[in-house]
Amino acid sequence: MNFASLDLNLLRVLDALMCERSVTRAGERIGLSQPAVSNALTRLRQILGDELFVRRGPEMVPTPRAEAIGSSVRAALAQMEDALSADAKFDPAAAERTFTFLGSDIISTLVMPLLSERIAAQAPGIRLRLIDLGAGEMQKLLRDDAVDIAFNLPYAMPEWISRQSVYAIRFAVIASPHNGAIRSAGIKPGSTLPLELFCKLPHAIRSSDSTMRGVVDDALQKLGHTRNVVLALPHFHAVAAAVARGHLIASVPTVFAEGVKESDLVIFKPPLAIQAGELCMYWHKRHDQN
Repeated sequence: MNFASLDLNLLRVLDALMCERSVTRAGERIGLSQPAVSNALTRLRQILGDELFVRRGPEMVPTPRAEAIGSSVRAALAQMEDALSADAKFDPAAAERTFTFLGSDIISTLVMPLLSERIAAQAPGIRLRLIDLGAGEMQKLLRDDAVDIAFNLPYAMPEWISRQSVYAIRFAVIASPHNGAIRSAGIKPGSTLPLELFCKLPHAIRSSDSTMRGVVDDALQKLGHTRNVVLALPHFHAVAAAVARGHLIASVPTVFAEGVKESDLVIFKPPLAIQAGELCMYWHKRHDQN
Protein backbone atom coordinates (compact mmCIF):
# COMPACT_ATOMS: atom_id res chain seq x y z
CA MET A 1 0.00 0.00 0.00
CA ASN A 2 1.05 3.62 -0.54
CA PHE A 3 1.30 4.99 3.00
CA ALA A 4 1.80 8.55 1.72
CA SER A 5 -1.72 8.49 0.28
CA LEU A 6 -3.35 7.11 3.46
CA ASP A 7 -5.81 9.40 5.21
CA LEU A 8 -4.75 9.15 8.86
CA ASN A 9 -8.33 9.84 9.94
CA LEU A 10 -9.09 6.31 8.79
CA LEU A 11 -6.84 5.03 11.56
CA ARG A 12 -8.92 6.96 14.10
CA VAL A 13 -11.97 5.12 12.80
CA LEU A 14 -10.18 1.77 13.05
CA ASP A 15 -9.14 2.56 16.62
CA ALA A 16 -12.65 3.66 17.60
CA LEU A 17 -14.16 0.48 16.14
CA MET A 18 -11.63 -1.63 18.04
CA CYS A 19 -12.67 0.08 21.28
CA GLU A 20 -16.43 0.30 20.75
CA ARG A 21 -17.28 -2.72 18.52
CA SER A 22 -20.12 -0.61 17.12
CA VAL A 23 -20.33 1.75 14.13
CA THR A 24 -22.72 4.06 15.99
CA ARG A 25 -20.69 4.21 19.21
CA ALA A 26 -17.43 4.56 17.27
CA GLY A 27 -18.89 7.59 15.49
CA GLU A 28 -19.97 9.12 18.80
CA ARG A 29 -16.49 8.52 20.19
CA ILE A 30 -14.72 10.51 17.45
CA GLY A 31 -17.49 12.88 16.36
CA LEU A 32 -18.51 11.27 13.06
CA SER A 33 -21.90 10.21 11.73
CA GLN A 34 -22.73 6.53 11.30
CA PRO A 35 -22.56 6.78 7.46
CA ALA A 36 -19.15 8.48 7.70
CA VAL A 37 -17.81 5.64 9.85
CA SER A 38 -19.25 3.05 7.47
CA ASN A 39 -17.63 4.81 4.49
CA ALA A 40 -14.30 4.95 6.31
CA LEU A 41 -14.51 1.24 7.11
CA THR A 42 -15.18 0.48 3.44
CA ARG A 43 -12.07 2.45 2.44
CA LEU A 44 -9.99 0.68 5.09
CA ARG A 45 -11.16 -2.70 3.81
CA GLN A 46 -10.09 -1.76 0.29
CA ILE A 47 -6.71 -0.44 1.39
CA LEU A 48 -5.83 -3.33 3.70
CA GLY A 49 -7.51 -6.11 1.71
CA ASP A 50 -9.35 -7.47 4.73
CA GLU A 51 -12.88 -7.30 6.14
CA LEU A 52 -11.42 -6.00 9.44
CA PHE A 53 -14.78 -6.23 11.22
CA VAL A 54 -17.64 -8.69 10.76
CA ARG A 55 -21.07 -8.38 12.28
CA ARG A 56 -22.07 -10.82 14.99
CA GLY A 57 -25.49 -9.86 16.29
CA PRO A 58 -25.33 -6.21 17.43
CA GLU A 59 -21.53 -6.26 17.69
CA MET A 60 -18.77 -5.65 15.14
CA VAL A 61 -16.14 -8.33 15.80
CA PRO A 62 -12.54 -7.65 14.66
CA THR A 63 -10.87 -10.11 12.32
CA PRO A 64 -7.40 -11.52 13.14
CA ARG A 65 -5.92 -8.86 10.85
CA ALA A 66 -7.64 -6.06 12.80
CA GLU A 67 -6.57 -7.62 16.10
CA ALA A 68 -2.98 -7.82 14.85
CA ILE A 69 -2.71 -4.12 13.99
CA GLY A 70 -5.16 -2.64 16.50
CA SER A 71 -2.80 -2.22 19.46
CA SER A 72 -0.05 -0.73 17.26
CA VAL A 73 -2.49 1.78 15.77
CA ARG A 74 -3.70 2.71 19.26
CA ALA A 75 -0.15 3.26 20.51
CA ALA A 76 0.78 5.33 17.44
CA LEU A 77 -2.30 7.55 17.76
CA ALA A 78 -1.63 8.06 21.48
CA GLN A 79 1.97 9.02 20.75
CA MET A 80 0.88 11.56 18.13
CA GLU A 81 -1.74 12.97 20.48
CA ASP A 82 0.83 13.37 23.25
CA ALA A 83 3.26 15.09 20.89
CA LEU A 84 0.69 17.55 19.57
CA SER A 85 -0.91 18.39 22.91
CA ALA A 86 2.21 18.59 25.05
CA ASP A 87 1.93 22.37 25.52
CA ALA A 88 -1.81 22.68 25.04
CA LYS A 89 -3.85 24.25 27.82
CA PHE A 90 -6.97 22.37 28.86
CA ASP A 91 -9.98 24.67 28.82
CA PRO A 92 -12.90 22.93 30.55
CA ALA A 93 -15.43 25.44 29.28
CA ALA A 94 -14.47 24.77 25.64
CA ALA A 95 -13.69 21.04 25.87
CA GLU A 96 -15.94 18.64 23.99
CA ARG A 97 -15.37 14.93 24.58
CA THR A 98 -16.68 11.87 26.40
CA PHE A 99 -14.95 10.45 29.47
CA THR A 100 -15.56 6.79 30.21
CA PHE A 101 -15.28 5.29 33.70
CA LEU A 102 -15.26 1.70 34.91
CA GLY A 103 -16.71 0.87 38.32
CA SER A 104 -19.30 -0.85 40.46
CA ASP A 105 -22.82 0.32 41.17
CA ILE A 106 -21.45 2.16 44.23
CA ILE A 107 -19.58 4.46 41.86
CA SER A 108 -22.72 4.74 39.73
CA THR A 109 -24.79 5.86 42.71
CA LEU A 110 -22.42 7.81 44.93
CA VAL A 111 -19.92 9.35 42.51
CA MET A 112 -21.34 9.83 39.03
CA PRO A 113 -24.43 11.97 39.83
CA LEU A 114 -22.35 14.44 41.88
CA LEU A 115 -19.53 14.45 39.33
CA SER A 116 -22.00 15.09 36.53
CA GLU A 117 -23.45 18.05 38.41
CA ARG A 118 -20.02 19.63 38.92
CA ILE A 119 -18.91 18.97 35.35
CA ALA A 120 -22.10 20.51 33.93
CA ALA A 121 -21.34 23.79 35.68
CA GLN A 122 -17.71 24.05 34.52
CA ALA A 123 -17.52 22.01 31.31
CA PRO A 124 -20.90 21.80 29.55
CA GLY A 125 -19.38 20.08 26.50
CA ILE A 126 -18.10 17.13 28.53
CA ARG A 127 -20.11 13.89 28.60
CA LEU A 128 -19.64 11.16 31.17
CA ARG A 129 -20.47 7.47 31.09
CA LEU A 130 -19.85 4.56 33.44
CA ILE A 131 -19.59 0.93 32.39
CA ASP A 132 -19.92 -1.92 34.85
CA LEU A 133 -16.88 -3.71 36.26
CA GLY A 134 -18.14 -6.90 34.67
CA ALA A 135 -17.91 -5.39 31.16
CA GLY A 136 -14.39 -6.69 30.56
CA GLU A 137 -10.86 -7.07 31.86
CA MET A 138 -9.75 -3.80 33.45
CA GLN A 139 -6.17 -3.93 32.12
CA LYS A 140 -7.32 -4.49 28.54
CA LEU A 141 -9.90 -1.71 28.73
CA LEU A 142 -7.27 0.74 30.03
CA ARG A 143 -4.72 -0.39 27.46
CA ASP A 144 -7.14 0.13 24.59
CA ASP A 145 -8.43 3.46 25.95
CA ALA A 146 -11.89 1.94 26.13
CA VAL A 147 -12.04 3.51 29.60
CA ASP A 148 -10.21 6.58 30.89
CA ILE A 149 -10.38 5.82 34.62
CA ALA A 150 -11.24 2.62 36.51
CA PHE A 151 -12.33 2.34 40.14
CA ASN A 152 -11.50 -0.95 41.85
CA LEU A 153 -9.86 -2.61 44.85
CA PRO A 154 -6.05 -2.73 45.13
CA TYR A 155 -4.54 -5.22 42.70
CA ALA A 156 -1.04 -5.89 41.39
CA MET A 157 -0.82 -4.02 38.09
CA PRO A 158 1.75 -3.77 35.31
CA GLU A 159 4.09 -0.75 35.40
CA TRP A 160 2.13 1.07 32.66
CA ILE A 161 -0.92 1.52 34.90
CA SER A 162 -0.93 4.40 37.39
CA ARG A 163 -2.86 4.18 40.65
CA GLN A 164 -4.11 6.54 43.33
CA SER A 165 -5.94 5.71 46.55
CA VAL A 166 -9.39 7.28 46.83
CA TYR A 167 -10.46 6.26 50.34
CA ALA A 168 -10.14 3.47 52.89
CA ILE A 169 -13.02 1.01 52.78
CA ARG A 170 -14.84 0.41 56.05
CA PHE A 171 -17.75 -1.94 56.54
CA ALA A 172 -21.18 -1.65 58.11
CA VAL A 173 -23.98 -4.18 58.51
CA ILE A 174 -27.34 -3.41 56.94
CA ALA A 175 -30.63 -5.05 57.90
CA SER A 176 -34.34 -4.47 57.64
CA PRO A 177 -35.90 -2.67 60.63
CA HIS A 178 -38.39 -5.56 60.60
CA ASN A 179 -35.73 -8.30 60.96
CA GLY A 180 -37.34 -10.55 63.58
CA ALA A 181 -34.13 -12.06 65.00
CA ILE A 182 -32.49 -8.68 65.57
CA ARG A 183 -35.64 -7.18 67.08
CA SER A 184 -36.05 -10.16 69.40
CA ALA A 185 -32.45 -9.72 70.58
CA GLY A 186 -33.17 -6.07 71.39
CA ILE A 187 -30.29 -4.73 69.27
CA LYS A 188 -30.74 -1.03 68.50
CA PRO A 189 -29.68 0.48 65.14
CA GLY A 190 -26.21 1.97 65.32
CA SER A 191 -25.00 -0.52 67.92
CA THR A 192 -22.77 -3.57 67.40
CA LEU A 193 -24.31 -6.87 66.38
CA PRO A 194 -23.18 -9.66 68.73
CA LEU A 195 -20.75 -12.05 67.02
CA GLU A 196 -22.90 -15.12 67.67
CA LEU A 197 -25.99 -13.50 66.14
CA PHE A 198 -23.94 -12.11 63.25
CA CYS A 199 -22.71 -15.60 62.36
CA LYS A 200 -26.11 -17.22 62.81
CA LEU A 201 -28.18 -14.86 60.65
CA PRO A 202 -28.42 -15.55 56.88
CA HIS A 203 -26.17 -13.24 54.85
CA ALA A 204 -26.37 -11.80 51.36
CA ILE A 205 -23.07 -10.81 49.74
CA ARG A 206 -21.99 -8.88 46.69
CA SER A 207 -19.93 -11.24 44.52
CA SER A 208 -18.73 -10.29 41.06
CA ASP A 209 -17.47 -13.81 40.32
CA SER A 210 -20.32 -15.82 41.90
CA THR A 211 -18.21 -17.07 44.84
CA MET A 212 -19.98 -17.37 48.20
CA ARG A 213 -17.06 -15.95 50.18
CA GLY A 214 -15.51 -12.54 50.81
CA VAL A 215 -13.21 -10.54 53.09
CA VAL A 216 -15.67 -10.90 55.98
CA ASP A 217 -15.24 -14.67 55.86
CA ASP A 218 -11.45 -14.27 55.95
CA ALA A 219 -11.74 -12.13 59.07
CA LEU A 220 -14.13 -14.59 60.72
CA GLN A 221 -11.85 -17.54 59.92
CA LYS A 222 -9.01 -15.90 61.86
CA LEU A 223 -11.29 -15.91 64.90
CA GLY A 224 -12.38 -19.50 64.32
CA HIS A 225 -15.90 -18.59 63.17
CA THR A 226 -17.97 -18.88 60.00
CA ARG A 227 -21.11 -17.14 58.81
CA ASN A 228 -24.22 -18.33 56.96
CA VAL A 229 -23.99 -16.97 53.39
CA VAL A 230 -27.16 -17.93 51.51
CA LEU A 231 -27.29 -15.40 48.63
CA ALA A 232 -24.60 -14.00 46.31
CA LEU A 233 -25.48 -11.21 43.87
CA PRO A 234 -23.36 -9.18 41.42
CA HIS A 235 -24.47 -5.70 42.54
CA PHE A 236 -24.64 -3.93 45.91
CA HIS A 237 -28.09 -2.52 45.14
CA ALA A 238 -29.42 -6.01 44.56
CA VAL A 239 -27.98 -7.03 47.93
CA ALA A 240 -29.68 -4.06 49.61
CA ALA A 241 -33.01 -4.91 47.94
CA ALA A 242 -32.75 -8.51 49.18
CA VAL A 243 -31.92 -7.37 52.71
CA ALA A 244 -34.91 -5.02 52.73
CA ARG A 245 -37.18 -8.07 52.33
CA GLY A 246 -36.59 -8.80 56.02
CA HIS A 247 -34.68 -11.97 56.93
CA LEU A 248 -31.19 -11.30 55.52
CA ILE A 249 -28.31 -9.09 56.65
CA ALA A 250 -25.30 -7.93 54.65
CA SER A 251 -21.87 -6.44 55.29
CA VAL A 252 -21.31 -3.61 52.80
CA PRO A 253 -18.99 -0.59 52.52
CA THR A 254 -20.08 2.10 54.96
CA VAL A 255 -20.35 4.74 52.22
CA PHE A 256 -22.89 2.55 50.45
CA ALA A 257 -24.80 1.77 53.66
CA GLU A 258 -25.11 5.49 54.40
CA GLY A 259 -26.30 6.09 50.85
CA VAL A 260 -29.17 3.58 51.02
CA LYS A 261 -30.20 3.74 54.68
CA GLU A 262 -33.31 5.72 53.76
CA SER A 263 -34.49 2.73 51.68
CA ASP A 264 -36.14 0.99 54.64
CA LEU A 265 -32.80 -0.23 55.99
CA VAL A 266 -30.98 0.24 59.30
CA ILE A 267 -27.24 0.15 60.00
CA PHE A 268 -25.30 -1.76 62.64
CA LYS A 269 -21.62 -2.02 63.49
CA PRO A 270 -19.92 -5.34 62.62
CA PRO A 271 -18.71 -7.41 65.59
CA LEU A 272 -15.15 -7.73 64.21
CA ALA A 273 -12.53 -5.71 62.39
CA ILE A 274 -12.73 -6.27 58.63
CA GLN A 275 -9.61 -5.43 56.64
CA ALA A 276 -10.97 -4.45 53.24
CA GLY A 277 -8.17 -2.21 52.00
CA GLU A 278 -9.05 0.81 49.92
CA LEU A 279 -10.80 1.96 46.80
CA CYS A 280 -8.30 2.89 44.10
CA MET A 281 -8.43 4.86 40.87
CA TYR A 282 -6.48 3.47 37.88
CA TRP A 283 -5.47 4.97 34.52
CA HIS A 284 -2.90 4.41 31.76
CA LYS A 285 0.48 6.05 32.45
CA ARG A 286 0.41 7.77 29.07
CA HIS A 287 -2.22 10.07 30.58
CA ASP A 288 -0.16 11.01 33.67
CA GLN A 289 0.41 14.54 32.40
CA ASN A 290 -2.95 14.89 30.66
